[in-house]
Amino acid sequence: MGNQKFPRISVVTPSYNQARFLEECISSVVNQNYPNIEYVIIDGESNDGSVDIICKHKDRIAYWISEPDEGQYDAINKGFRKTTGEIMSWLNADDKYTPWAFSVVADVFRTFPEVEWLTSVYPLSFNEKGQAVGCLYTGGFNRRSFFRGANLGGKSWYSRTRIQQESTFWRRSLWERAGGYVDASLRLAADFELWARFYQHSDLYGVAALLGGFRSHKHQKTAFYMNEYLTEAERVFRRYGGRPYGKLESTLRRVLLYGLGYRSLRGLPNPLASLSSRLGILYPVKVCIYEGLNWKIVTGYIS
Repeated sequence: MGNQKFPRISVVTPSYNQARFLEECISSVVNQNYPNIEYVIIDGESNDGSVDIICKHKDRIAYWISEPDEGQYDAINKGFRKTTGEIMSWLNADDKYTPWAFSVVADVFRTFPEVEWLTSVYPLSFNEKGQAVGCLYTGGFNRRSFFRGANLGGKSWYSRTRIQQESTFWRRSLWERAGGYVDASLRLAADFELWARFYQHSDLYGVAALLGGFRSHKHQKTAFYMNEYLTEAERVFRRYGGRPYGKLESTLRRVLLYGLGYRSLRGLPNPLASLSSRLGILYPVKVCIYEGLNWKIVTGYIS
């Protein structure tokens, strides 16, 4: 855990009857070119052969169990209680990481002590076969923008992109300050609730690297319950003081996004940047990029 060069990365996978995708998920964790991984799998007593797949990799799994639980978020909490790593994340059983994700994440956290949570500005999407079929540049993330609804899509107000859970990592110190749990009373949107809680303590940094991706397939919760997810996430958003954009400002921001695009890697002249930030027209974002031979943090702007 205290290895400065290779801080321990703890990953929890909740799983229930996902044998079709579980092998790819596990392989994307245990086959990382990274020497200090603590991997925990909490299976909800699957009956589709998942346990056989887990047992195949048991020598590279720190802890696993297959027993009834109270759902995905209960399993995640149970898993994190078994971890000790300085860096944390969870990966659902039908999703996967890129092969270099952990080395990038460790480099960034080691280089920049001020970074407490991190996500990719290039989130991937996979199809049912596991092929990477989408990579949308998101520009970056800002606390004020989050609480205006910019990361809660599917609603009437202006929004840009979601925070992709599969590409998000955080320090244990932040996890503990935010309460040390995911809200298992929520059925679908506990990831969004965790981001709202993290934002009470720390800004989210972007990183210009591919870290992980979300797999779309016909049996996933999102395919069946997207409207319910958005409804639950909106309740969370408003509970934390979220105030969505009105119709006029939503229209103006869509025009601004169309005209300016994302400037998170390009910046603006200082007087214009300062004025637009004070007025809430543009929001500053911090993005970690690899330039030359080193990682650096650049400041850019999103609408």
